[in-house]
Amino acid sequence: MPTTTLDIVRMRHLRGPNVWTYRAALEAILDIGPLEDRPSHTLPGLYERLTAWLPGLVEHHCGVGERGGFLQRLREGTWAGHILEHIAIELLNLAGLPTGFGQTRSTERRGVYKMVIRARQYEVAEQAVLDARDLLCAAIDDRSFDVAACVKRLKALVDRWALGPSTAAIVDAATARRIPHIRLIEGGNLVQLGYGAEQKRIWTAETDRTSAIAEGISRDKDLTKRLLAECGVPVPEGRVVRDVDDAWQAAQDIGLPVVVKPTDANHARGVSLDVRTREELQAAFELAEREGSEVMVERYIPGTEHRVLVVGGRMVAASRGECAWITGDGVHTVRELIERDINSDPRRGEEEEYPLDTIRLPENRDVMLELKRQGLQPDSVPEAGRRVLVQRTGLLTDDVTDQVHPDIAELTSLAARVVGLDIAGIDLVVQDISRPLAEQGGAIVEVNAGPGLLPHLKPARGTPRPVGEAIVAHLFPAGSTGRIPIVGVTGTRETPALARLVGWLLQRANLHTGVACDGRLYLQMQPVQAGAPSPWEAGQRILMNRRVQAAVIENSPRSILDEGLPYDRCLIGIVTDVPAPTGLQDHFITTQDQMRKVLRTQVDVVLPDGCAVLNADCEVCASLAELSDGAVLFYGVQPDHPLRAEHVAQGGQFVTVEHNQVVLARASGVVPVLGLDHPDIQALTARIRLHTLLAAVGAAVALRLPLDLIRAGLEVAPAELPDL
Repeated sequence: MPTTTLDIVRMRHLRGPNVWTYRAALEAILDIGPLEDRPSHTLPGLYERLTAWLPGLVEHHCGVGERGGFLQRLREGTWAGHILEHIAIELLNLAGLPTGFGQTRSTERRGVYKMVIRARQYEVAEQAVLDARDLLCAAIDDRSFDVAACVKRLKALVDRWALGPSTAAIVDAATARRIPHIRLIEGGNLVQLGYGAEQKRIWTAETDRTSAIAEGISRDKDLTKRLLAECGVPVPEGRVVRDVDDAWQAAQDIGLPVVVKPTDANHARGVSLDVRTREELQAAFELAEREGSEVMVERYIPGTEHRVLVVGGRMVAASRGECAWITGDGVHTVRELIERDINSDPRRGEEEEYPLDTIRLPENRDVMLELKRQGLQPDSVPEAGRRVLVQRTGLLTDDVTDQVHPDIAELTSLAARVVGLDIAGIDLVVQDISRPLAEQGGAIVEVNAGPGLLPHLKPARGTPRPVGEAIVAHLFPAGSTGRIPIVGVTGTRETPALARLVGWLLQRANLHTGVACDGRLYLQMQPVQAGAPSPWEAGQRILMNRRVQAAVIENSPRSILDEGLPYDRCLIGIVTDVPAPTGLQDHFITTQDQMRKVLRTQVDVVLPDGCAVLNADCEVCASLAELSDGAVLFYGVQPDHPLRAEHVAQGGQFVTVEHNQVVLARASGVVPVLGLDHPDIQALTARIRLHTLLAAVGAAVALRLPLDLIRAGLEVAPAELPDL
């Protein structure tokens, strides 16, 4: 039996809003070849094999709109491109990047399809499509396919490329508040929230408000303790030690038992608790010395480890820890019991998404020391019924936020302020977190910068806490959106000149303005760079600039098709025209109706408090008005345009020409903006089309710039903008 083939002609990363969806997506061109004549219901055993390998396909609603919808289509007959789409989506779901969006559409070429799926992380989505192709061909040919191995590979890619869980929680919270974001490092966790001058930055659970001094203090545990003690915060007494002899002397001075730990490690690495003998202390010292630059000895506080998360000076979540134990059965070794009773916990894993780490022996030195103290090795066989303590720290499992005593909440908040951290993980040891700290002899033992959020997001027991939302609220108080005015320009008529002209007017309004158009970047209308890698990259660079208070970004039809828009939403969206397409055959765009779908992307992303600025003299362009979430302003050279009266009567605005003047028509009347017979305006219209001038006026009006400023700015534009 010949092996089935399905050709993926190309894949493209649509990194912003595009013709398919508001979100980043992967678009593939598929050539299904002979499968065009073999829909799914004609392929023996395909349905049974796919549902056996991927039982989650039953959850795909597809166009049917209900559970099992895709399987219904599969039984009735659908084509390979559509099946590939759903397999790729299901593989992404299994890999931990859930998505429900996908579409597959035929082209004018027989057997060739456009397929798109949501791509939270392009590198993973790309591999999912390739794997989906191989899986589908194997299912058609009745060959074996290792789904588990495939999903494992995809999960490894997720771990390599996707945002970590703490960063993702913050980004998701920002997205829920319509605050945009830009990932600044591919495969890393440095993320910009907001645009331009309104942006904030996060790196996992650190922000651009987290000072280097505060982070440095938090890493020096001895310094942290001294600062806290001086401010009246209970901490365990102790000191930095030089060597084992000095450590033993410190332990004698403090009183056994003690804690031995590095001064500058984190995640409980190298920490030994309840150290009672010199032999134990020597082993603990050696362990701590390997993990940090200095070693300290401090009083052992009996009780349970807790972590309190403080954000913006307020306690927002708390977790309680537990120790890890095994119970001997007289048959299995310590190593085997750890695998069976501890590492089998679904909360444990090697990847960052798991709240608890897998315990590996002998690599985990803390555990090895704990076992040694009990006279055990990894291959020892504990007698039946013997309980063996495996791990004392780092196991934050239970949410206790609602139990925290106000005294503890205040002290942890004070600790964060003393160190200077806006986001801090405060480690404390107490018997009961619902009682005051001093009453039970508890103490704060560490203050951590960049605390992990997983214990609060996914507690083993208790209520998950919206800590991502708390961090976003800290960075963006109520009413703040992180947005700057963005003007998007698309079409085929003088759009670079239009972008520069609108940028010039925004600069005249005392806004530090960035413009990306025609392959160039401008700041305050001074060219700063030529030859950006792509229009999308150029737009992103403008939005990443912390000085930029307003942005104007040109998006050609090709750039929309190639990569999408470089912003999620805009305040003003200008469309100059919707012509019949030329030179877009590689995207299978050959008709004006298809071109309309491309250019509508600019109108689709206009904010509800924004405005679409449309050329009324282009009928297809004017028809885009119905798609705007915001207001609509029309412009055109015909003063008696059929759209004008009704649009103005409904509260809209119309920029046109009357008696050799550019005027603004609105419900309150007609207002003159500038005279076309002015020498400087005549010089301007000698360089640009009248429609371009009207579009610039319309955009400035939609931006609510004063008419006097618009007039003055346009009159000096010919002299001030030599490359217009």
